[in-house]
Amino acid sequence: MTTLIYWFRNDLRLADNPALVQACSGATHVVPVYCHLPNDRQPTRWGFERMGPQRQRFLADTLSELAAQLQARGSRLLECVGHPHEVLPALAKLVQATGVVCEDIAAPEEEAQVAALRGAGLVVNTVWQSSLLDLDDLPFDAGACPEVFTAFRQAVERAKVLPATPLAAPAVLPPLPEIPEDLLEGIGSPANVRPPPAALPDVRSSFPHHTPAFTGGETAATAHVQRYFSTPQVSSYKATRNGLTGTDYSSKFSPWLATGALSARTAYAGLKQFENTHGADDGTYWLWFELLWRDYFRLIQLKHGACMYRARGLRDDAPPPAHNPRGFARWCAGTTGEPLVDAGMRELHATGYLSNRLRQVVASYLIYDLNADWRAGAAWFESQLLDYDAYSNQGNWLYIAGRGTDPRGGRRFNVKKQTQDHDPDKNYQRLWQQV
Repeated sequence: MTTLIYWFRNDLRLADNPALVQACSGATHVVPVYCHLPNDRQPTRWGFERMGPQRQRFLADTLSELAAQLQARGSRLLECVGHPHEVLPALAKLVQATGVVCEDIAAPEEEAQVAALRGAGLVVNTVWQSSLLDLDDLPFDAGACPEVFTAFRQAVERAKVLPATPLAAPAVLPPLPEIPEDLLEGIGSPANVRPPPAALPDVRSSFPHHTPAFTGGETAATAHVQRYFSTPQVSSYKATRNGLTGTDYSSKFSPWLATGALSARTAYAGLKQFENTHGADDGTYWLWFELLWRDYFRLIQLKHGACMYRARGLRDDAPPPAHNPRGFARWCAGTTGEPLVDAGMRELHATGYLSNRLRQVVASYLIYDLNADWRAGAAWFESQLLDYDAYSNQGNWLYIAGRGTDPRGGRRFNVKKQTQDHDPDKNYQRLWQQV
């Protein structure tokens, strides 16, 4: 009789979850658990909570869906409040677990969590599974990823590396061990660990997660992939991906990818099915291209680790970043006086979502026009974005700031030109004049 704890992290799904499959195949009993970190609700060094209300709501919906999926398979999700190195050893002792299985996340805080668990005496088996491509299939060692994205992409495409087929969700999970219910309730339950629901996102949102089609969780994610690849908008993705409003200008996979309700391999499988039926084109290639960017930022963090989080980033010769607290506050509130930037920041705060084009524009404006610390902007995005992902968020902010792997040494966007190119009729600005 073997009992294992399965610690859900950013992999809140049952399908295509190799770590969960490994735990289920190696144990008589499996205890699924999710830890709500107490510092997610505490002010950051920049003065705002680490996980804002829209992101909290999307996570709560995702966990509700995961709990229902587990219950349908004869299991149960235990939700606890506390740091993993405090919660999981106590739980392991209660259920007499021999170890913990979880996904591997190559970001400093997440690595420190695993190290603390091992320091507390737990056996922890981590499984790398968030990337599209398997690390063992790459034409280079994971720690030797090319510094520039184009070189990375070309190496992958020359070697014809392709993703593995997604794994099916387990039909049944090993049951929980028999433990008195009052002891399990003392560990945690949705009623006493999840924050009260935030206000509904603004109905103008390009990702309306208050509607069933865009809610958090694996069911909505899977349905969205099927729906998206049943429409011709896939073929126009490259042409429309820089849009600012509406649900159709881009794939909108990212919030589900970020929570792990959707795996990159499942998204890619939908893409290939579309190509097999309708043929490949610029739109389908560009979706592959964007999924490769996601992998690239994961590999760059595997390579550089904590250096990605230094003030100077990956450039030892970079000066300390300046900061403009008042300008940063106006930026967060959408009151800088620059109409396109303000509209974008209001949308972000009201909905938890912002187009990729505007993310670049507002980040550039904060760094180069307001002369504020890029790390403050990265922290605000972490707090606000439904699709916050440590790899992509850190990589993109470093890229814009010229402290990462961008061969151009940074990306400064001309806001007037961006306005003319992407909002010439000021429709987007008018849409978000008021929040």
